[in-house]
Amino acid sequence: MAVRFFKAKETPQTDDALQISGAIVAPLDGPSPVQLVDAGHAPHGLGVVRDQYSRKIRKTPTIRMVPSSIMVEGRRLRFAVSDNVDAHGPDGPGSPPIWAINIHGYFAGGGMYWRESARLAEQLGWRVINPSLPGFGGSDPLEWQDVSMESLANQVMAIAHKVDAGPAVLLGHSMGGAVAVQFAHDHPRRTIGVIYRDGVSTPAWKERTGIIPTFLSPLLPDVAPMVDMIAAVVFDLPDLAIGRMYSTVRAVLPDMRQNIRTVAQTMPVGSMLMSVDQRSEVRHLVAQQIPILNEWGCFDRITPGHTALEFAAIARSPVLWVPGGHSWMLARPQGQADILTHLLRGRDFVDQLEARWRQLTPREYTLRAVN
Repeated sequence: MAVRFFKAKETPQTDDALQISGAIVAPLDGPSPVQLVDAGHAPHGLGVVRDQYSRKIRKTPTIRMVPSSIMVEGRRLRFAVSDNVDAHGPDGPGSPPIWAINIHGYFAGGGMYWRESARLAEQLGWRVINPSLPGFGGSDPLEWQDVSMESLANQVMAIAHKVDAGPAVLLGHSMGGAVAVQFAHDHPRRTIGVIYRDGVSTPAWKERTGIIPTFLSPLLPDVAPMVDMIAAVVFDLPDLAIGRMYSTVRAVLPDMRQNIRTVAQTMPVGSMLMSVDQRSEVRHLVAQQIPILNEWGCFDRITPGHTALEFAAIARSPVLWVPGGHSWMLARPQGQADILTHLLRGRDFVDQLEARWRQLTPREYTLRAVN
């Protein structure tokens, strides 16, 4: 008996449906990073797979932070702004976007927060600015006699003018929290709201408690707080390893190298922080009815929990405790966007921001968007 053998006809696989481990991945979600990098080349199968893996599994945003700089009184001031130039406001196309300014902490720089800002721009539709304050992240330092919280806030305003930003949400971490409070106090009509994260605006953070101050204070009362602060920084470092450690290190190192070179020139900023007391400014923000979201790492030892409670009482904003230490947003850059999109308090805060945005945005823009 004869057995007939024949070769089955192969069906070519199309680019718009690739079988990967039993899952269909379809490149229907917009341009891939490969298209952006290869500038004009047609998308191919590998690029589609990389795009879907980055955006769906790793949740890597396609929006990028574009670095730039300006000259202010002969000093170079560096910053970055998100490249989503087609962003629009809550009232739809035709309305100006909500802007956000992500202000870094001491011995940091704007580049350390690029990953977080790109995710905020991608998920919330905001345009985000990351300034590097004078003396940090490659920006030229201020003269010693010019160092003040008002001067730092003015540098942020100079960048906002440069990019033609409208009223903005201020995200301030650590020292950046104090700068955000000062900016909102000085420019309430340019402020939509404040996201205050492990900040130093109130003096309670300088009250050191724990084993080290208890043992050292009787012997070395002036040295004990500084030793405890250094120990708190050391104990906070392991938190940076929780997450994608390689990506975190890549994000942190460039600004860290710049800051090591200028550490002597930024000492006056550190000295100024030890004397900061913005309780009256915070009360002014409350009187102005500026929305404030008070976030704190539950394992923060640099600005301990009693500092969060002090600020909460003054700002009338209960503490939103976040898993992590002082720099939780550096290790887990998705965290802030998740708070604003998934948590009830975060969504309520966004509603307050949009309501204030409509108050501060010129009426003709909102009417044009509706029409």
